[in-house]
Amino acid sequence: MISRPRKPLQRGAANAPEGTNGQTYVDKGVGQPDRLVRLWAPYRSSYISARSGERANKDPFLAAPEQSDEDALIIARGKTVYALLNLYPYNAGHLMVVPYRKVAELELLNDEETAELMSFAKLAVRTLKRVSRPEAINVGLNLGKASGGSVGDHLHLHVVPRWAGDSNFMTVIGGTKVLPQLLKDTRTLLAQAWAEIVEEDANA
Repeated sequence: MISRPRKPLQRGAANAPEGTNGQTYVDKGVGQPDRLVRLWAPYRSSYISARSGERANKDPFLAAPEQSDEDALIIARGKTVYALLNLYPYNAGHLMVVPYRKVAELELLNDEETAELMSFAKLAVRTLKRVSRPEAINVGLNLGKASGGSVGDHLHLHVVPRWAGDSNFMTVIGGTKVLPQLLKDTRTLLAQAWAEIVEEDANA
């Protein structure tokens, strides 16, 4: 579990649901809605994710690098690829590594893109192990719509931390995923750890 000291929330409306303090969080970023409902539980707050209706016809992976790291939930930027949080994560810390260039097929990546994609995948795994200490990690590509890929025309590699029991009753039966931390806080922790690892490697 990724954790950090809690910050006090601003007080909201007096008639807000107990524990929410009238606070609503809106995250921007990249991701496609699925069948799961995300229950963001760190403060029992009201939590909504920005929907991409107005951007439905745009490639979110081309739009993300044009935003700030904070708004796009970007963890790190490389020369040919970048890493960011999934707006609709399977688990807290669900990362994606994406080439800047719009490429649908793995074999269409050039050598530089291929090398940096795998380098970023390794850094993502190391970062997650340092910050959240998962019991396992899934790393993979969904190539094409039939594979389950939500953005089938722009290749992206998923790096998903896993824990025993993360597919429990709430997920399988209730269609609800409980996540322990806000995306913006997760992004900050992972970005800091990523930068530390890069610096350590440079000084090794």
